[in-house]
Amino acid sequence: MDWAADWEFGLPLAVVTMVFHVAVFILVTRALVPEVSSLERGHSRFIASVGLLAIVAATLHGLEAMAWAQLYVWLGALHDFNTAVLYSLGALTSYGHAHVFLEKQWMLLGAIEAVNGLILFGLTTAFFFAAIQKSWPGRSV
Repeated sequence: MDWAADWEFGLPLAVVTMVFHVAVFILVTRALVPEVSSLERGHSRFIASVGLLAIVAATLHGLEAMAWAQLYVWLGALHDFNTAVLYSLGALTSYGHAHVFLEKQWMLLGAIEAVNGLILFGLTTAFFFAAIQKSWPGRSV
């Protein structure tokens, strides 16, 4: 089986989603997580920042899954957008319990999305860690 088309479409989308993910996280963490050097602004601002960051992360992952879903529909790997979103969220999160399968010629594309998802969740974890470490209430500078 020739996997060239899977790589041709999968790698660029993986790169685009990673660059988009990092760019949005940089913007959001700069806006939401300023340095907190005393407890005056303290815990409530910290909790709100982490909560908003979590909402942004979930939204980002959802948008990225929808981009993959749109690719699946465009390529004919899946026939409707709703099914493609279900498959994509399963692949991106490595959940994979829906009984939805890509057309045989596009099966590697799903694995590429799964690798992309692992990287995206790793980036999310890294940004959360950095943001929490930077803004932890009462942390000494």
